Amino acid sequence: MWHPRIRTIFCDIGGVVLTNGWDRSARRLAAERFHLDLADLDERHHYVFDTYEEGKTSLDDYLNHVVFHQPRPFTREDFKAVMFAQSQRLPGMTELLADLRARYRLRIFALSNEGRELTLHRVQTFRLAELMDAFVCSCFVHLRKPDPDMFRLALDVAQVSPDEAAYIEDRAMFAQIAAEHGFHAIHHTGLETTRARLAAMGLESPAGGAGA
Repeated sequence: MWHPRIRTIFCDIGGVVLTNGWDRSARRLAAERFHLDLADLDERHHYVFDTYEEGKTSLDDYLNHVVFHQPRPFTREDFKAVMFAQSQRLPGMTELLADLRARYRLRIFALSNEGRELTLHRVQTFRLAELMDAFVCSCFVHLRKPDPDMFRLALDVAQVSPDEAAYIEDRAMFAQIAAEHGFHAIHHTGLETTRARLAAMGLESPAGGAGA
């Protein structure tokens, strides 16, 4: 299928470039490490996490309600260290995006739901500012996917039309919603399937990137 020239790639961070920052598996690990009641942790998390992701409260406030609502035999910094340690780079995606950016003079924008402190940790630790031109993240713009306004804002920030934009997203529903707004959306399930989908849009990159 012919596609107009893709000028910009929007990309989720968690589940695409990095592991998810603070998902259920990370909370389970933290609950085991610190001997917490996972069901209580998850219930409290779901009450307040959206507000944290929208940048309307801090990580300390989140932890006050989710973990430190009662005395604990460990410190806030101990718990944050475990939270931050869950972030890991996923193989190949950074290299793929960097290669496409260089080959086609693309711009790459993060389009992500995440809280401020987690976002800043991930951007700094994995040097994402060297890969991404800007970060349209929920904690900065006070909107969360799948709010249509967040997708519109991303296009406004990049100054592109949706038919000039690819969007890589690991959540199938969010990819579907982006497609409904005109993006060339890719439901990311793995490096090679995403590479193939991008190639079908005219954005080819050999396995291993520019050095392959």
